[in-house]
Amino acid sequence: MIDYKVLFLDIDGTLLTPDDTIEESTEAAISQVQANGLEVFLATGRPLHEIDELAKELNIRSFIGYNGAYAIYQGEDIFQEPMDPMLVEHFMKIASEHHHDVVLYTNNKNVFTNIDSPVMCEFIKMFHLYKNESYSPSFNNDVLGMTLVNLKKDDVALYEKEDSIHLSQVNVDGMRHCYDVIRDKVNKGYGIQMVFKRLGIPRESSIAFGDGMNDKEMLQIAGESFAMGNGHPDIFQYVKYKTTEVTDSGIYNGLKMLGLVE
Repeated sequence: MIDYKVLFLDIDGTLLTPDDTIEESTEAAISQVQANGLEVFLATGRPLHEIDELAKELNIRSFIGYNGAYAIYQGEDIFQEPMDPMLVEHFMKIASEHHHDVVLYTNNKNVFTNIDSPVMCEFIKMFHLYKNESYSPSFNNDVLGMTLVNLKKDDVALYEKEDSIHLSQVNVDGMRHCYDVIRDKVNKGYGIQMVFKRLGIPRESSIAFGDGMNDKEMLQIAGESFAMGNGHPDIFQYVKYKTTEVTDSGIYNGLKMLGLVE
């Protein structure tokens, strides 16, 4: 039997249900694997400064945030990889020309263009963002992640002309006009590789669960990979296993398949 050491969990659509709750079976499964010595990481596109309450509820102290740009292990920073300020400036110009909105994340702020618009207010409400400020170019050097808002499908190509990035549609109902900016070299897959190096463990000892295309690189690299039943249609080709939906004990059932929970 494989000696599993670490579990990586995406948040939205994987850990959290559409009504913003965590199933009892999910909490029980996480508690069981923690009791058996597995280190549990929340691996998310969200900014880490906004998930404290969720982490406390689950007794989790290790994180990969901003789609792989910042990692923390038991309260200690592992790495931070800000975006190229020139790329940030370029994307802000494209967004302005095409009337798109942008959310930029630093390690302590959520920075918004058009912060009071209805679409941005809905975004803030959906993802429980509180440490918010209006955009100014002074933030460009400190951006760990970006979400582009109010895009149509054809707009994606405007940004993907850059060789080093791709966009990932947010897999949350009502937010599919939003796209995370994913760097080819800094993503959740890069984040978990840095964790392997820091902990001195092989990839085979890892497990990952996700539902969106921003989870792709993580799921490809993890030793055991699960896509939630509610996952983006394109994500299933990148995983070993498909589990049940987030509203049907998806994490619990996946860990049970591996014999890690009762």
